[in-house]
Amino acid sequence: MNRIIKDKFVNIVADMTSMTGIYLPDDVEKKLRELAAEETKPEAVTMYECMIRDIEMAAELGRPLCQDTGALQFFADVGTGFPYMDAIESVIHEAAIKATREIPLRPNVVEPLGEYNTGNNEGYGAPYIQYRLDPGSSDLRLRLYMAGGGSSLPGRSKVLMPLEGIEGIKRFVYETVVEWGTNACPPLQLGIGLGTCAETSALLSKMALLRPLGTHSSFPKVAKLEEEIQRELDSIGIAPLGFGGSHTVMGVNIEAAGHHPATIGVGITTGCWATRRGEIVIHDDLSYDVISHKRVFEG
Repeated sequence: MNRIIKDKFVNIVADMTSMTGIYLPDDVEKKLRELAAEETKPEAVTMYECMIRDIEMAAELGRPLCQDTGALQFFADVGTGFPYMDAIESVIHEAAIKATREIPLRPNVVEPLGEYNTGNNEGYGAPYIQYRLDPGSSDLRLRLYMAGGGSSLPGRSKVLMPLEGIEGIKRFVYETVVEWGTNACPPLQLGIGLGTCAETSALLSKMALLRPLGTHSSFPKVAKLEEEIQRELDSIGIAPLGFGGSHTVMGVNIEAAGHHPATIGVGITTGCWATRRGEIVIHDDLSYDVISHKRVFEG
């Protein structure tokens, strides 16, 4: 890849990072405004007004809407025909450095255990990149999640005994949200993963969080559980920002996989009210389509 083409690729990813830090994805802002319009408790109304004003000021000033711009996590579905597959990792690292300098992003990457801040959001294993091959495609589907410190605190993964069943899953989720949910700046977006072991369940929960609000599992029993957990969590009413209100969550997404008959793995990933995720599809000629923030580009 020559430098001119690589610079174009880097700029696309850096612009995506900027977009994700400054603007909420379409579905998140829409849901937040809906919850704000429904709220009646005075303290909660005030908190939602602050959130909406924050969203508007970030757009006006072209600055991140939260001071914690998170750790950058990229999820790349790479078409086997995408011509720049070998350059993806170096492009993402360069884009992270560029975005940190220009937006700017808060430097959040510290080296493992040494607590040395690299100063540019790039370091050993950072940004985090996960790849999945997409046979027959020539596109790169790139998703970015800005994993904030507070919103990551409730993250949990546990393996349950199989007889604990759905009630055991619910108990684990509810105990986690009640104990740690206010640290994550509610109303929350909740990603839940169901699998065999702690690792796969945690990963599935992140995939669930990356799904747009309002989407549902293709498995009817899982989709029903999404609705039940959202309804029951909302009854707790810890949002917004823990001041108390009509809702706890903006949405509950579950990704499930077939599991071993002797175990039920449960993973939890939470996003704050300012869940910052972006998604674009980059074509083989480096043209691209923005999926998550159409209103930003379409006015």
